[in-house]
Amino acid sequence: MQPDSQTTAAKPESPPKPAESGIREGRMRFIFNPCSGKRRNARLLPIVRSLIASRSLDADLVTTEGPGHATELAGEAVAGGCARVVAVGGDGTVNEVAQALVNSNTTLALVPCGSGNGLARHLGLPGLPEKALELAADPGASLASMDTGSVNGHPFFNAMGLGLDAEVSRRFNGIKRRGLPAYAKTALEVFFQRRTERCVITFDDRSQALEAMLIAVANSDQYGNGAFVAPGARVDDGLLDLVAVQPVGIFGAAALGFRLFSGSFDRSSRVHHIRGEQFIIGRPFAGTVHTDGEIHETGAILKISVHPHSLSIVVSSDFANSGRKRHPDAAALRILPFALNL
Repeated sequence: MQPDSQTTAAKPESPPKPAESGIREGRMRFIFNPCSGKRRNARLLPIVRSLIASRSLDADLVTTEGPGHATELAGEAVAGGCARVVAVGGDGTVNEVAQALVNSNTTLALVPCGSGNGLARHLGLPGLPEKALELAADPGASLASMDTGSVNGHPFFNAMGLGLDAEVSRRFNGIKRRGLPAYAKTALEVFFQRRTERCVITFDDRSQALEAMLIAVANSDQYGNGAFVAPGARVDDGLLDLVAVQPVGIFGAAALGFRLFSGSFDRSSRVHHIRGEQFIIGRPFAGTVHTDGEIHETGAILKISVHPHSLSIVVSSDFANSGRKRHPDAAALRILPFALNL
């Protein structure tokens, strides 16, 4: 399998455009998920209310009550002519809100307060929720027309995955403690119980069979927390980045972990990195996949497509002007010479 290959297959159809009325310039809706990330996020509710009042915004603030509710609330905003919908939550909240905005005239803005915040980091958004709120409410903020992805009808905006990737997401969703340490602990537990799958990946009219420990298909360059699974990927390049990891032992896994945070993950001989518009993955059995950390049961055949420039989103000025720069983790850089030998 050749790295960085680009498929020439016919472009997939875009998801259907939701019904909407005329856009009301300046009209906004803030969608807040009280269950995202850390408990301290509850303090953001009065901050959002204060922001709306102090700036005399034409906006309302609504709170989600369970799975799927954010999509419903965002759909109402699109139908009501909102110019911008602000998702206040983690990657799962972003996924639900964005589903209703794809191929609409409504712009998405993010206030990241989840455990990973991969898409927000890729877009260069402020890490402090208060700063992110200010940018989200700024009518002059930079916008980008980003790509979106889908796997067997399930939309994703940052990344999807199967194998070890999906199992980590499944277990992580079931624990109360969030953040990078909890995620790393879960990943280590899953690794020691790992299984591999013989998968066939089809792209650009070619097929490649390989034994994979995990397969991720990324729209942005990182999972979150500075873990760069697809170095060089961008959400506005019209492509998805498939990353397949072949089986490794404990020392190989440690080296891959270092590479993940140093921006050199795809340089390992155990990692296959392909860019394309469409992929078909055949695996032995039906099973789970994750889309932006949310788990789904799917068939053995996975059809994955990019939908170019199908979502308007608020980005940092740096991303809009020149693309987001990588800042590898300092600790990873210290051990990088060792990692590069594995």
